[in-house]
Amino acid sequence: MSKLKNKVAIVTGASKGIGAGVAKSLAAEGAAVVVNYASSKAGADKVVAEIQAAGGKAVAVGGDVTKQADAENLVARAIEQFGRLDILVNNSGVYEFASIETTTEAQYRRMFDVNVLGTILMSQAASKHLGQGGSIVNIGSAVTRITPAESAVYTGTKGAVDAITGVLARELGPRGIRVNAVNPGMVITEGVQAAGFAGSDFETWAASQTPLGRVGQVDDIAPIVTFLATDDARWVTGELMLASGGMR
Repeated sequence: MSKLKNKVAIVTGASKGIGAGVAKSLAAEGAAVVVNYASSKAGADKVVAEIQAAGGKAVAVGGDVTKQADAENLVARAIEQFGRLDILVNNSGVYEFASIETTTEAQYRRMFDVNVLGTILMSQAASKHLGQGGSIVNIGSAVTRITPAESAVYTGTKGAVDAITGVLARELGPRGIRVNAVNPGMVITEGVQAAGFAGSDFETWAASQTPLGRVGQVDDIAPIVTFLATDDARWVTGELMLASGGMR
């Protein structure tokens, strides 16, 4: 339970859902974790409290990943609080489905800003401080493999994340920094429930398309991210790890 002892991680969008699960999983392996949130301080504080109650180290830090100053501040806070930075998990993301006829410029800007620009700005800020053995894990999506209807913008953003992952793996590899992506299928999170997908015909369809016969849970994804952050994955970089129960 100490594969990340003395390591420091930032997880963006970690106040709930996959991000919260990843933060707790990294902490369980010994990492000190910066739990980032954009709006839900209460949610981030709860994650921190759970980590601390389990004997781990964590701090909640607010910040908008679409703003360069906030991204740089988030990294600075991690170093100020814990003395170093070893792991970045780019988890912040938003999604919205719409037909091509009803897709708006505002939807495009919002999704590309958070999902793509946020990944770039956080990676830029973190890469200045990550050293040999550093790890960046981007949370992509299985939508890039299944290209569902009415998801042109969202799938486009995740396709960009796939491409960025490969580019940064080549660019940062000579410095000993690994860059990978985990691409989940449908996962039951607070956001999925709020959007009405949980328990819907869409969930039934997704489960029917999955060889394992169900949709994902946060605990299905967090250990994969943690693996990629540890030295067990020292020979893995530039990979897009599909975590969809076989759905593709």
